[in-house]
Amino acid sequence: MQRRYITVDVFTDRAFGGNPLAVVMDAGGLSTAQMQAIATEFNYSETTFVLPPQDPAHDAQVRIFTVGSEIPFAGHPNVGTAFVLAMQAAKPPARLQFEEKAGLVPVEILTGQGSVIGAELTAPQPLKRLTQSSAERAAACLSLSAADVKTDRHPPQIASVGLPFLMVELATREALRRAKPDAAAFGKTFPCDGSDAVYFYTRDVPGSEQPLDLQARMFHPGSSGLSEDPATGSATAAAAALLADLDNTQDGELKLRIGQGVDMGRPSLLLTRVRKQNGAVVSAHVGGGCVQMMEGTFRLKGEG
Repeated sequence: MQRRYITVDVFTDRAFGGNPLAVVMDAGGLSTAQMQAIATEFNYSETTFVLPPQDPAHDAQVRIFTVGSEIPFAGHPNVGTAFVLAMQAAKPPARLQFEEKAGLVPVEILTGQGSVIGAELTAPQPLKRLTQSSAERAAACLSLSAADVKTDRHPPQIASVGLPFLMVELATREALRRAKPDAAAFGKTFPCDGSDAVYFYTRDVPGSEQPLDLQARMFHPGSSGLSEDPATGSATAAAAALLADLDNTQDGELKLRIGQGVDMGRPSLLLTRVRKQNGAVVSAHVGGGCVQMMEGTFRLKGEG
């Protein structure tokens, strides 16, 4: 069977920026093992597989694979897949609903000058604030010292709105740039609460990188050891929800512009908004632009 795929750069407005994603459009009949093999072949941080929805009221079932395993939810795969499906539609929809392992994921389509330019997802789960870590342990994961970690707003803590990450605030942009993953420290820290990754950010954003509220990075296990992700929507949504939860605002919408990928040469811009009612976070959203890059086909008979 001939199967189509499209690749897209997500959370960017230019080619070769953001986070690349492969979207397999005709995934019907593929087994889980075949999907994993295809994701490993693409060797992107994630590959998505579009299937018919189990409930006809929804638009698609979307399965998400890293090079090593299937995951229940992720940010840039949802944004990129929604962008691709909207681009392929004769009349682009205003909104899509994806069935995923973590639950139902609504995605709004972003347009500009009559064209589809990106998408914004709503996180499928409420904010969970889980295990806290010491500044020393978190810093060790990043080859930094405890003095580089800020704890005035929150200690290093695992947080999730569908996929868990250890959230760490750093004191300076210089410390963010200097960070490197330390495998031994990762091995002592993870897995924990289902997390195996560190998302770390700073409010110390220089004028040359404005207008941003935060600059961030993320380290996680890759196909050949620890690696860096250029744009992590699921972690960004969780970080925005955590920061909104800590904010004194009782009712309203809190927005952030967050940069990522700059220090690895794939600059990304992630736009978040978090809604609060009566002092509680009720929804977390992250979105951004996308650029279609490549498309093609491969021949593979399904084993599913």
